[in-house]
Amino acid sequence: NAPIFGIDVDGDVNEWNDKTAEITGFTKEEAFDFPLVETFIVPSLRQSVQEVLDNALKGIETSNYELEFRTKTNEVRYLLVNATTRRDAENNIV
Repeated sequence: NAPIFGIDVDGDVNEWNDKTAEITGFTKEEAFDFPLVETFIVPSLRQSVQEVLDNALKGIETSNYELEFRTKTNEVRYLLVNATTRRDAENNIV
């Protein structure tokens, strides 16, 4: 089972599956509606991660990007992720 997490157009967490919860120690309820980058990404990577996510929100996707997540116990977990654009039924970015 792969970790799956997502953000809305404001950068707040709106998807957080069980594997992501297992890896980070944060439950879905603890993660939802918090800004992903500011809350869960290590400070040294926040700017570059924000750029990748901003691009995804513009329809520019990134493959095989390494993130460093801060866990609930302040450990660091390395994830190799794909930043893909989520679209609704009318093909609008959501």
